[in-house]
Amino acid sequence: MKLLILVFTFILMTGIANSQSGKSFYDFKATTLEGQPFDMASLKGKKVLVVNTASKCGHTPQYAQLEELYKKYADKNFVIIGFPANNFLRQEPGDNKQIREFCTIRYGVTFPMMSKISVKGKDMDPLYQWLTSKEENGVMDAPVKWNFQKFMIDENGKLAGMVPPGDLPTCDKIINWIENKP
Repeated sequence: MKLLILVFTFILMTGIANSQSGKSFYDFKATTLEGQPFDMASLKGKKVLVVNTASKCGHTPQYAQLEELYKKYADKNFVIIGFPANNFLRQEPGDNKQIREFCTIRYGVTFPMMSKISVKGKDMDPLYQWLTSKEENGVMDAPVKWNFQKFMIDENGKLAGMVPPGDLPTCDKIINWIENKP
């Protein structure tokens, strides 16, 4: 009987340890377009919309809706983080300075923008490995299909869902999620 209790306790503790060792959004760091370190842990308690962006894409006008969304909900514990990526038909050819100028001048972007990364392939950024793999995020597989794919991160740093590139940032799924509507 003691052996059975010991085995059961070991299994229970191992399961708890494994579930606690899983990463969250807050375990990642990035670098801003200006070269400053950015710790995702600084966003604890906020809903975060993570978007891979590009300056020369058919979806590039979504920058306007992203900025609109950011301004509307920024004071309600919501933030958007843009990650420029050149993974799709070289639609983000610029360097970080050129990307900042484009976003600011063309769309008035004020939400945080990170340095250009890779969102797929062998050189995929670790954050995107987490976002796109159920094995890593514990929620879903969601490989990046194109520029402007949106990932919703809840206030606890867990992946809450994904919105495809063609859906606008102001779609019902995102608005309802921000406003806690079913």
